[in-house]
Amino acid sequence: MPSFPDPADRNVLAADCRRCPALVEHRTCISWGNGPADATLVVVGEAPAAGDPDADRWRGGNLTGMAYTSRRSGRKIRELVADAGYGGDAYYTNAVKCFPPDPDDPGDNREPTPEERANCRPYLVEEIRQVDPVAVLATGKHATESVLAVDDRDLDGFLDAVLEPVNCEVLGTTLLPLVHPSYQEVWIGRLGYSYGEYVEAIRERLAGAGARSEADADSDAVGD
Repeated sequence: MPSFPDPADRNVLAADCRRCPALVEHRTCISWGNGPADATLVVVGEAPAAGDPDADRWRGGNLTGMAYTSRRSGRKIRELVADAGYGGDAYYTNAVKCFPPDPDDPGDNREPTPEERANCRPYLVEEIRQVDPVAVLATGKHATESVLAVDDRDLDGFLDAVLEPVNCEVLGTTLLPLVHPSYQEVWIGRLGYSYGEYVEAIRERLAGAGARSEADADSDAVGD
């Protein structure tokens, strides 16, 4: 089981945020990013769920104030990243920091709207620029769309984009879309991978991103 993140690593970018009234009304906490400030990877989720108040520690970002700290998705993605070799070298955040409630069932979550993603994007951009990672792992369609939007790019078919590295010029990093951890048992197999093969594919793509990053650094040094 992955280690629960240290609350001291929570990266609070604002004392409060009221850009999305519907989210402000229903959230318990803003789910801020957490992890090493100089991590090799930034892992981006979609948005926190309502959370599990009966859980011991892994209660979810809406209740802990830290992204990817749920018993299911949080532990799964952290385990996946650790299996790929980056267990202590990843910063976790969300494209939307607050719980988006389902209007038919406020205890459940809906997909974040394009407006909510746009409202929250400046925080995401600030985080990625602070960490300056070699790569961004975007988990799920909406997280991928949020990162691509920084480069003014659209997503044309999410499943076709999974494990396909994208150079993000504005952010100065590589985007690697992944399936959301909530659905990885279903979609990894449908994409033709076993879990081990999926982990190895992630590892290979990240190694390639690291090589490109070193080449860019060498090019900058020559230019200086």
